[in-house]
Amino acid sequence: MSERPRYSVLYNYIDTHVDEFIEGLKELLAKPSISTQGIGLRETAEYLKNVMERIGIKTTIVETSGAPVVFGEITVDTSRPTILVYGHYDVQPPEPLEDWLSPPFQPTVRNDRIYARGAGDNKGQLYAQLMGMKSILATKFPLGVNVKFIFEGEEENGSPHLEEFITTNKERLKADFVYTSDGPLHESGRPVVQLGVRGILYLEFTAKGASRDLHSGNWGGLIVNPALRLIDLITTMREPFSGKMLIEGFYDNIRKPTEEEKKILESIPLDREGVAKDLGLDPSQIPSSIEFYTKLMFQPTFNICGFISGYTGKGMKTIIPSTATLKMDMRLVVDQDPDDIFKKVQQHVKKYAPDVQVKKLGQMRPSRTPVENKFVKTVYSAVEQATGLTPLIYPSLGGSLPDYVFTGILGIPSIMVPYANIDESNHAPNENLAIPLFIRGVKCFSTLLATLSQE
Repeated sequence: MSERPRYSVLYNYIDTHVDEFIEGLKELLAKPSISTQGIGLRETAEYLKNVMERIGIKTTIVETSGAPVVFGEITVDTSRPTILVYGHYDVQPPEPLEDWLSPPFQPTVRNDRIYARGAGDNKGQLYAQLMGMKSILATKFPLGVNVKFIFEGEEENGSPHLEEFITTNKERLKADFVYTSDGPLHESGRPVVQLGVRGILYLEFTAKGASRDLHSGNWGGLIVNPALRLIDLITTMREPFSGKMLIEGFYDNIRKPTEEEKKILESIPLDREGVAKDLGLDPSQIPSSIEFYTKLMFQPTFNICGFISGYTGKGMKTIIPSTATLKMDMRLVVDQDPDDIFKKVQQHVKKYAPDVQVKKLGQMRPSRTPVENKFVKTVYSAVEQATGLTPLIYPSLGGSLPDYVFTGILGIPSIMVPYANIDESNHAPNENLAIPLFIRGVKCFSTLLATLSQE
């Protein structure tokens, strides 16, 4: 890139400190911090605080009703822009342990990748932000932007207390935009600038029959089968084959993509044959690029995650089961409200199967930042500068993250730039982060700070 020499001192510093950065990341990865099991969260938060203070970031640990939040800040001039960096220090459980080639909390380098639980999700990407900050300060680059960091310890458990933290600390967290690095690059290796997420509503349906399993011959046709009760209910909620939702009001308030967002969808490449091969499907089962990304980013879903009832062992057992449980997630899009959708589901169940119990197990609101926001252009330019590649823009992700707390509660734009390789195996055994991409992430964040400082 033509502007690259402008940051040569910064990039040279990063290139000559790779070993130091990797050793520091290993120390962080060696600390178990499993939110679903409550393991090692405070110890990891304290460790992060010490790392940040050594860099020169004023850091405090803020208590919540759950895991502590690590908050840091560098203020240079309150009249200048402020960037708020979000990440999470908690990780998924490492099981099944027997599938790991090296222990999940003993970071190991193989083939230019670092293997450990949390390497890609999210400690490696979080640590890249910190090393980017360190590189700016160490090279005495004239920093012209204020920087705030919030690292939470419950993202892998649904971020149940992040909204509480954000709401309580709105004044403290004032910023111009939020910057997050989580997830993988595009399958082609090109960097991605992501501007939103789908929300989620996770439900559990329970139907009950007799007080015990019954003989299906003696009682068949006389007693309601709870499994069939749930199947009958589900068929009233979704149109067969088309997948259209039949819950009254489900599609109210959905924001359609703008013309600019539609153009962006057309520019995102899709390897249909590669996707089909990876999934073990025929390519004809994979939609065209525009349909694929439209469904992924701008349309809600209705998905059965699990169905438990009756006998599923070897051979035959002729029973009418006494209970049936179905777990479901709905991915929601802007401006669907999970509380509103839950009420509509309750009303639907009351109408068609009032004896079925429906319980909400979790939710996150959808979120989206406009493509036209001025900071999107700044981030895009910085990523292009640091990587030497033309980034792709994703108006939204198919998955869910606690992005709404920023766009909805703080009322500021949120921009995500993932650093990890597409095969990072996050949430799975042998999670890893390619070291060249980790270093590229360090350069991305330091370049963003440098670019913001000079605007």
